[in-house]
Amino acid sequence: MDFSKVPKLVEAELDFQYVRGSGPGGQATNKTSNCVVLKHIPTGIVVKCHDTRSALQNKELAKIKLIDKLDLLYNGEDAIENQKKKFLLKKTLEKKRRQRKRAEEKAEAKRIATLMTQSSESDSKVE
Repeated sequence: MDFSKVPKLVEAELDFQYVRGSGPGGQATNKTSNCVVLKHIPTGIVVKCHDTRSALQNKELAKIKLIDKLDLLYNGEDAIENQKKKFLLKKTLEKKRRQRKRAEEKAEAKRIATLMTQSSESDSKVE
């Protein structure tokens, strides 16, 4: 995979906001402002992260998510996510090809074994 085209984040182009979380967790979730909303000012892409209880961890995770989105926007087919998908697809197709080949070889061996037993049975009947 080619990581050379992955965009780098410049702190001056980012706008961080800490907002109250949502979802399950009750009062603890509703009271703490550990949900991070990260905006990339030049593109206007907004990422929201509330995966952990820590605001610092959420900030780092939001940066990673933003890098992934920017990579997809700028690089398209050459984005890391698409490279992974292509690699996995190629791997699964290769695996299926090997399975098919193995099954054909087994079927051929079985067919030959059947022919051999039939010919040996016919030879024993002649005598």
